[in-house]
Amino acid sequence: MCSITRLAGVLCVFIFFGNLAAAQISPLDPAQARPDTSGKILWYDVQLLGVEGKGWEDTESYYDRLPARAKTLVREPVWNLSRNSSGLCVRFATDAVEIRAAWDGGRGLPHMAATGASGVDLYRKEDGGWRFIRVGKPDEGWTERRLIDGLPGEPVEYLIYFPLYNRVSKVEIGIPKGVKISRVPPPAGRPIVFYGTSITQGGCASRPGMSYAAILGRWLNRETINLGFSGNGRMEPEMARLMAELDPEVYVIDCIPNVGEKIGELTGPFVEIIREKHPETYILLVEDVRVWDEEANAQLRAAYERLLAAGDKNVFLLEGEGMIGPDMEATVDTRHPTDLGFWLMAKAFRPALRVLLKEKY
Repeated sequence: MCSITRLAGVLCVFIFFGNLAAAQISPLDPAQARPDTSGKILWYDVQLLGVEGKGWEDTESYYDRLPARAKTLVREPVWNLSRNSSGLCVRFATDAVEIRAAWDGGRGLPHMAATGASGVDLYRKEDGGWRFIRVGKPDEGWTERRLIDGLPGEPVEYLIYFPLYNRVSKVEIGIPKGVKISRVPPPAGRPIVFYGTSITQGGCASRPGMSYAAILGRWLNRETINLGFSGNGRMEPEMARLMAELDPEVYVIDCIPNVGEKIGELTGPFVEIIREKHPETYILLVEDVRVWDEEANAQLRAAYERLLAAGDKNVFLLEGEGMIGPDMEATVDTRHPTDLGFWLMAKAFRPALRVLLKEKY
């Protein structure tokens, strides 16, 4: 059974967050919008609303996940993957009866749906939680989609997640002329930073909101920063130094699928770099969910024990056994989770992160 070392058995109590009336700020000025050819739909650039999930503002392109200077610091594959928009989303409120989205579309991957790799999906705040509404299916190139219509026209909070693997240069939200759209601040508290592999990046979710980091962001009502790099979550010191520039509540490190048994020798130095700037920040090390990686998991446990013995009391270990089941049925290829696999992963992460965030069930 999956558990977190030194935190198993702690009971917490869940409370719902968020009050739209308290959180909503002034509506955007319609003069900032781009009207469609009919003049009936106004398109608002999401930069006017503010994008969540960005760790740095000094990026080469607005939707990059690493700062511009990282281009000369990290390996080329890491830099290229950092230009994918995984984990980025926009939070807004509107009384529109119809919501549309426009963005740079693209293809899927051989083992991953185009709706996950290159689509967007819409969630609506209901009864304190988030309800999935619809996915925007991508075309090649610029895509415009009606995500929902027939809404009651009452002010409601929404989330739109951006593509997990595609690089976008622009994202717009379209609403009928004459209705309001307002920026909603991100959730209170410092974010959670997730660093890892293609699994962390979101492969192979069927849509962006089903990566485990995105699911946890909704469940925990926290901003999440996704630093998953497909095939390249290799615990390199350059990434540790970049991550140390951030100020999260928790660092989650989930890299075994890309480094294997080297995890034992890489974990200590990686954590030490982060500790130079963040001696007290919680760090959650994650075992591999794949049943055949027992030796790698053993190496990570040994590294974790060494960190504890050296006096680091704010590092924790999440066990992989039982996280998504031994038959790997909840994966596409015995490696990358399906939506069910990501949901099971998020369910395993949730109790541990709630304790570390000092939240209540």
